[in-house]
Amino acid sequence: MSAHNDSLPDYKGRFAPSPTGPLHLGSLYTALASFLQARSKQGQWFIRIDDLDTPRNIKGADSDILKTLETFGLCWDGEVFYQSQQLETYQAFIEQLTQEEKVYPCTCSRKTLAAFHSESNIYPQFCRDKTAIPAKPYALRLKTVSVNIGFEDFLQGRICHNIAEKDGDFIIKRKEGIIAYQFAVVIDDHLQQITEVVRGFDLLDCTPPQLYLHQLLNLKPPTYLHVPIITHQNGQKLSKQNLAQAVDCQNPAKTLFYLLTLLKQQPPLDLQQVSIDELLNWAIQNWQPLALKNTHALAAIE
Repeated sequence: MSAHNDSLPDYKGRFAPSPTGPLHLGSLYTALASFLQARSKQGQWFIRIDDLDTPRNIKGADSDILKTLETFGLCWDGEVFYQSQQLETYQAFIEQLTQEEKVYPCTCSRKTLAAFHSESNIYPQFCRDKTAIPAKPYALRLKTVSVNIGFEDFLQGRICHNIAEKDGDFIIKRKEGIIAYQFAVVIDDHLQQITEVVRGFDLLDCTPPQLYLHQLLNLKPPTYLHVPIITHQNGQKLSKQNLAQAVDCQNPAKTLFYLLTLLKQQPPLDLQQVSIDELLNWAIQNWQPLALKNTHALAAIE
């Protein structure tokens, strides 16, 4: 459900779920933070479906996700953006890097790499000097150089690391032809003209290599705000892999109030009795993301 938007066009945010199952509480929490940040700045908020990893996609999951967002009053602007509809654009950027000799084919198997023991877990560059296109399936790796990439995260402060030492020559296109997340997200944010990325703290370390790609492709990067992740009481991140349950849509106002509490927004108790629209209006007017500053994880009540 697209929201009617008479807002200022300067700020553009997004929420980018993968259609690998229904939204769980951790995903909805991130969506809410992203939504509130955009709306508090009178900006636009877009939905992107990260559906490139086709083996993991579940049929109908995208529709379920969109329906859940509607149920909780998180209405987006414009058309839903599907990664699977951008394949030609991704390939055009890959061809640019190929022509500039900034990528190379890699035929190394997981078994080969598993036999190579390295504490840093950095690719040992076995294929870096190969020039001929292999006859068998291959991945494309980015040639990285020893350079420090840093940025100022709105909540987590200054983040900086050496790309070659921390990330190495990372994959931008997998052997099976699937565009890697690290590459696609950079192109996606460029295509949607995203000005700020609001996402979970677990993706903080992904940001420097993404900024490195922005530099290589001469694209203007967004700013970043990494919110704390929601965990189980045992410290595990709420995720599909950890069998997090789908969000209960029976009482959305109650769940939103709880999420605002997790986001340290301190909603007044009398808001427990109001409608979704009233609750979201209060949250937009009173949104204080700095309440989460320097926090990495928050435990959900189970």
